[in-house]
Amino acid sequence: MEMAPIQDSRAAERMTILEMRGISQIFPGVKALDGVNISLHPGEVTALIGENGAGKSTLVKILTGIYLPSDGAIFIDGKPVSFSSAQDAVDAGVTAIHQETVLFDELSVAENIFLGHAPRTRFGLIDWKTMNARAGELLHVLESEIDPTIRLKDLSIAQRHLVAIARALSVEARIVIMDEPTAALSRKEIDDLFRIVEGLKRQGKAILFISHKFDEVYEIAENFVVFRDGRAVGSGRLAETPQDAIVRMMVGRDVSNIFPKVEVAIGETVLSVENYCHPTEYRDISFELKRGEILGVYGLVGAGRSEICQALFGVTLPSSGRLVLEGETVSIRSPRDAIAAGIVYVPEERGRHGLALPMPIFQNMSLPSLARTSRSGFLKAANELALARKYAERLDLRAAALSVPVGTLSGGNQQKVVIGKWLATLPKVIILDEPTKGIDIGSKAAVHGFISELAAEGLSIIMVSSELPEILGVSDRVLVMREGLSAGIFDRSRLSAETLVRAATGNA
Repeated sequence: MEMAPIQDSRAAERMTILEMRGISQIFPGVKALDGVNISLHPGEVTALIGENGAGKSTLVKILTGIYLPSDGAIFIDGKPVSFSSAQDAVDAGVTAIHQETVLFDELSVAENIFLGHAPRTRFGLIDWKTMNARAGELLHVLESEIDPTIRLKDLSIAQRHLVAIARALSVEARIVIMDEPTAALSRKEIDDLFRIVEGLKRQGKAILFISHKFDEVYEIAENFVVFRDGRAVGSGRLAETPQDAIVRMMVGRDVSNIFPKVEVAIGETVLSVENYCHPTEYRDISFELKRGEILGVYGLVGAGRSEICQALFGVTLPSSGRLVLEGETVSIRSPRDAIAAGIVYVPEERGRHGLALPMPIFQNMSLPSLARTSRSGFLKAANELALARKYAERLDLRAAALSVPVGTLSGGNQQKVVIGKWLATLPKVIILDEPTKGIDIGSKAAVHGFISELAAEGLSIIMVSSELPEILGVSDRVLVMREGLSAGIFDRSRLSAETLVRAATGNA
């Protein structure tokens, strides 16, 4: 499909800050980008949409000076530019807010924000007072009261993300790239961020916004460009383009149901959680999970969703409560205990907590099952490969080889590796914490379909998600949490977006 012309008749009258013409990027055996054209305009947000592996990340790396394009040209204000380093891009006025920006736990908030460009005294030393003051000003603009002097490791995931945004905004830039900037933010924080984006638009900045969430794209962006298989296959004005048309461009086919629900017979109770309490995170949490059931867990950021799941897996310990698995009381004091009992956990931050990114796929897959792939105390690579191959095929994992580092895979395929490694342990209960976070619409459909297949095979599933369509589409029942408490458990027949939001926010 050829790239569609810009649909807006006013396009010719709009100024262009940045233009990429005929950009191609070739790696050994792979053409990641193929003759891509894209333009960014002052005071407007352009959404870059596409499945994982479509070439979005490669384009961002070219724009930020990480890659030199194999072919094509970049123009800023009509003049050709070339970025041979990240600093070249920054000097040209390009900054990026990444989904997983590298931050440093032991440094202060202000040090993270100004890393590499800290203000200096006339003697060349870091001006700590000025740096902390400027960091405070940036955080104030973000409507955050984070103390610039505290260490990053003491912040929540959402707060870390705000620090990453402040870091990007600490550099004077005319072109701002936002790569999944809302992935770890609550609805209020997203609203705050969008107010900041509106301010950037009023300042005349051009913004490239990458997101898999169509509601956000339509809320904040004026323009769109769709990538598929390394090519720009469509572009235009969002106000003139229905969502279904964009989905067809993305996947090359109609996607009538992104959240397939397979009706299965629900069996007997497998897991009972009775009055789980923690001094600071949650209190009096009780629920049952049945065989073949998908129990959704919904709530705002900070409601205690992930914390209760981590307690079930032994990452943290409750102060009181009882856990019954298949009729027997069990004590889960560590992840080892949970795995031995048949409870596994796919974490929200798969890159940090679910995978060893430099290690090959097959070793990640076999990591929890070393007893099955060893002989006389020695690992057998052939056994590891056989186990990994079985689950890679079952999950339709897309990779050049099982020996490549898992960090080279797209987000959707990384998630398949995490799920695969736990399925290899033959669990009774699998906990999925934000299983489709940061992955594209096609991969989401694949993950949802596979979750339903697992339920049909009798696996009991707990699925934490902040996406209402996902919770509504896949769950048999939903536990809603609010401020560390259970706000109710709702059967599928009673599920609606309004019901869940009211329960989660306390607005009866």
